[in-house]
Amino acid sequence: MLAAYFDCPGGPENLYVKEVMKPHPREGEVLVKVSASALNRADLLQRRGKYPPPKGASDILGLEAAGSVAGLGPGCKGRWKTGDAVMALLSGGGQAEYVTVPEGHLMPIPNDMNFIQAAAIPEAWLTAFQLLHFVGKIQKGERVLIHAGASGVGMAAIQLVRLAKATPIVTAGTQEKLKATANAGAAVGFNYKNEDFSEKVLAFTQGSGVDIILDCVGGSYWEKNLNCLSTDGRWIIYGLLSGGEVHGDLLARLLSKRATIHTSLLRSRDKEAKQLVKAFTENVLPYFSGGTRPHLQPLVDSVYPLQEIAAAHRIMEENKNIGKIVIKMPA
Repeated sequence: MLAAYFDCPGGPENLYVKEVMKPHPREGEVLVKVSASALNRADLLQRRGKYPPPKGASDILGLEAAGSVAGLGPGCKGRWKTGDAVMALLSGGGQAEYVTVPEGHLMPIPNDMNFIQAAAIPEAWLTAFQLLHFVGKIQKGERVLIHAGASGVGMAAIQLVRLAKATPIVTAGTQEKLKATANAGAAVGFNYKNEDFSEKVLAFTQGSGVDIILDCVGGSYWEKNLNCLSTDGRWIIYGLLSGGEVHGDLLARLLSKRATIHTSLLRSRDKEAKQLVKAFTENVLPYFSGGTRPHLQPLVDSVYPLQEIAAAHRIMEENKNIGKIVIKMPA
């Protein structure tokens, strides 16, 4: 089969499409013929040699995929049959023509949704759902600050905060991205490049601040985050785009607000993935089907064929995308 590959860590130019062995499903696994996958920041980090796959996972890029069931391994419990349209969160291997998935990690593709749209759901939406509900314990009426609001996780989080009857507030780096977040349901958005988001958040919340912060930026935002975090607020860090170094009296500031810091990496939560997928399938997935209110919608920025995987990486590296970049497999 064909798969996205690189022989040594480096830039997008190191990526190419390689012929590799087709995987075979083991005990309790399902073989999926992949129609589409999607890019994530983790793919870029792995390509640079900074985010190796977990032990035992495929070293092929790709943390999500949508396609059809092509085979069942021994011990499968009969939920899935050949030809079923499915999508999955993966520990790796999604950017290939076939991937094996534990049967409990598969989700049905919602009605009236194609493989391209479905490929934009698993990683971003499960990450946002996990951060808000499993980690942040979001409550009705709370205010949530979402950094990188126009990213895949950001756009999913905006809609999930609305679904939880809470208020989403975002940051983004361009007016075009802020407009997209408003269309997705953000109550208000601030351009972090030309305004102090902490001051704007405090003004919007009439001085009370936000209850939850979803932060994929890290070090450079710590002071502003604490400025606008409410008493007893939860600051959830799931990425370090600006690095992990903090210079200042972080602990005293945190203590003064009785605030908590939570950290999360979805890729390393393989044992909890089945529980997460089950909760998401039951509580969120129905809202993607046509005619539901509220109606959830994955946002696809662009689609690239597998052979143009390097170009797709460049677009994400330059922060040009709004929503998900999807990789289409050969027909």
